[in-house]
Amino acid sequence: MIARAFTVAFEGIDPRSVEVQCAVSPGLPAFAIVGLPDKAVSEARERVRTALASMSIALPSRRITVNLSPADLPKEGSHFDLAIALALLAALEIVPAEEVERILAIGELSLDGRLVPVAGALPAAVAAAEQDRALLCPRGSGAEAAWVGATEVLAAASLDQVVRHFTGQASIPPAEAGEVIDRPAVSVDLASVSGQERARRALEIAAAGRHHLLMIGAPGSGKSLLARCMPGLLPPMTPAEALETSMIQSLAGKLSDGGISRARPFSSPHHTASPASIVGGGRRAGPGEASLAHNGVLFLDELPEFPPRVLDTLRQPLETGEIMVPRADARHRYPCRFLLIAAANPCRCGHLADASKACSRAPICGEEYLGRISGPLMDRLDLRIEVPPVDWVDGRLPPATEGSATVAARVAAARALQTRRYEGSAGVRVNADAEGPLLEQVAAPDAEGRALLARVAERFGLSARAYHRILRVARTIADLDGAPEVRHPHLAEAVSYRLTATRPRNAPATSG
Repeated sequence: MIARAFTVAFEGIDPRSVEVQCAVSPGLPAFAIVGLPDKAVSEARERVRTALASMSIALPSRRITVNLSPADLPKEGSHFDLAIALALLAALEIVPAEEVERILAIGELSLDGRLVPVAGALPAAVAAAEQDRALLCPRGSGAEAAWVGATEVLAAASLDQVVRHFTGQASIPPAEAGEVIDRPAVSVDLASVSGQERARRALEIAAAGRHHLLMIGAPGSGKSLLARCMPGLLPPMTPAEALETSMIQSLAGKLSDGGISRARPFSSPHHTASPASIVGGGRRAGPGEASLAHNGVLFLDELPEFPPRVLDTLRQPLETGEIMVPRADARHRYPCRFLLIAAANPCRCGHLADASKACSRAPICGEEYLGRISGPLMDRLDLRIEVPPVDWVDGRLPPATEGSATVAARVAAARALQTRRYEGSAGVRVNADAEGPLLEQVAAPDAEGRALLARVAERFGLSARAYHRILRVARTIADLDGAPEVRHPHLAEAVSYRLTATRPRNAPATSG
């Protein structure tokens, strides 16, 4: 007899259906698992054998073969344990085979039969709903899986409880979804930032249209503080965005207590991070910090200190909004539409603009330091501002004006305009997503604005990408003003944010 159970293998964020086939046949006693299992899957036979023994179920002295189909799909992780155990129990006629085939199972077995929580319960529940099956998972994973209301989620504490459920002795109650978390992970109020009016304005524009922002300034000028105010300016995620982001966090094992957060994620990796930790990859090809910041903020402090190889891996994700991690036998896809905020000192010593503190190599040291950021990456940064130091000693510190709540209200209004504007446009949620004919339609400048863009493009040699990014930023500025059309003042402000650290075409380097 061949019994079947069903589970999933993960290719990035995409769950692939896996049929677990178990045959108990005459022959020398053996327990083999085939179908491209990795080490963790191959070791499942010992966990399953011992867990069954703890329930006083002895395996027969026959040949047991478990096939994970499709056989050419790599299988990684310990979440295959429960499906393998169920297929074996069905083959031994301990549980009804037809009942086992109606569910999708994930879970790791401990040696005493307890079910250990595993990563990926949320995308597994989505796959179960698509296959019109119930999901069986460990109790610790039930709260997050239950957020997919389209399918029944059974969360069991042990394999013994699973057997009792299938034999009709005691049913497993459906799992309940965890709590909704609306509090941002990083919460700094904009009122704590004194002065820096231009930086505050750039932060508001970046939040309203999801435009990437680079801040250049001396140490202590408030760049990191400004960046940590961004989560408080962004509107809560929509249910669809929260589910999409939580699926990535589920795969990374970062959902705590099954709670789904509607607050935008904030990721701030150290500059010693490797390419795999930023964009994903590694032995298990898991999601990186860029994907964990999906629908949220990726903050790269001390940007030039990141290895150029790491920075350049972000160039394609910034354009496409997704990351493909290729392997010899698979391609793993992770979405990563994040808002990039970067901060950098003007040079290695950080005091290029202060003659009394700058090193003797100024201004060459600044050109070399910021030159670690490649031109193609710099071209993808919509807003570039200089953050001057604030004078604390002379008492000229400007008082704080608006707090995060006031600015967030304007950002939410601008986002609402964009939601209505792009309704029905696939893949376009905010101005930063608009491109091609759609962008030309929604951000068409007036005659005076077109003349300004022509002069700027001629003098500074703007690329086509830079031209379109200026249009997107101008559209966002117009949305913040409540203007239906993009006019000359909107374009002028957008251009001003673009020209920081940009030298006119054919102009020599200056010494100041």
